[in-house]
Amino acid sequence: MITLTTDNFEEQVLRSDKPVLVDFWAEWCPPCRMVAPVLDEIEAEHGLAIGKLNTDENPEIMSRYGVMGLPTLLLFENGEPVRQIVGARPKRLLVQELGLTR
Repeated sequence: MITLTTDNFEEQVLRSDKPVLVDFWAEWCPPCRMVAPVLDEIEAEHGLAIGKLNTDENPEIMSRYGVMGLPTLLLFENGEPVRQIVGARPKRLLVQELGLTR
């Protein structure tokens, strides 16, 4: 899991040659804490690069992508957001919504 900041977001996400799932989260958000272990499992099982962006520490990125609720997951491909999921979901639904089912 990559820790994302304003300083490394462009390099780690926008310039990545692989899809990157960005988890917009905050310490005070209980659903964010619920989805974190699920994302760990998805990363391990599907090889998807996942980055966590603390919105309290990096509000400009949150604002740039219009993130209004937490947790928000944005899947980036070729530097562009291609899927957005707002709110915690069970692993099965996240895998399905992200198009990772085999």
